[in-house]
Amino acid sequence: MENSSKEEYTIRSFDLETQKLLKTALKDPGSVDLEKVSNVIVDQSLKDQIFSREAGRICFTIVQAEAKQTNGNVFRRNLLNRLQQEFKAREETRKRSTHEWVCLVSFICNIFDYLKVNNMPMMALVHPVYDCLFRLAQSDALKNEEEVDCLVLQLHGIGDQLEKMNLQLMDELFNLLRDGFLLQEDLSSMGRLLLLEILEFRAGGWTLSETAQKYYYSEVTD
Repeated sequence: MENSSKEEYTIRSFDLETQKLLKTALKDPGSVDLEKVSNVIVDQSLKDQIFSREAGRICFTIVQAEAKQTNGNVFRRNLLNRLQQEFKAREETRKRSTHEWVCLVSFICNIFDYLKVNNMPMMALVHPVYDCLFRLAQSDALKNEEEVDCLVLQLHGIGDQLEKMNLQLMDELFNLLRDGFLLQEDLSSMGRLLLLEILEFRAGGWTLSETAQKYYYSEVTD
């Protein structure tokens, strides 16, 4: 019930015709153009960061409804094709707009979180997700608080799952973050605080002690 009300709330950001299309896709996917539905969801995700963090739930519901109704995977195929196109163009997107870029990363990570195969994350998404996070861990991105914030947010949400899929890549990513924290002089004080928090978060087994939580979140709100 809570999920369906969240979907309703998220869908309200669209015009009435698109709302109708998405609501139908959630209940009766066989009766709508699922390629159009996937494009609508991706387009909105690249503009709206809040939507990009919620879109995975909507996609999961449509995938489940289509599998139940026709045993098909038209929506998932179209969604992954479009994601692949956006992923290939990620550097151009980043140059054009930091906002679109962090929305794209949020969306890809959210899809990774929600779309499972036999209750396991999709292997096809593991490397693209890591590639996005490694890009956010480069020195030019670490100077940008919006990118650091996005990186830390994704690692809070899916870091544990990603590590289970490929520990070596997670170790490499955190070596980069540690080097950035220790060696990079042009980080903002907020960027440095966020990096320290995520280093401690992983070191604690993807959780923070109550004391650490109070420290970081009082610093962030001050």
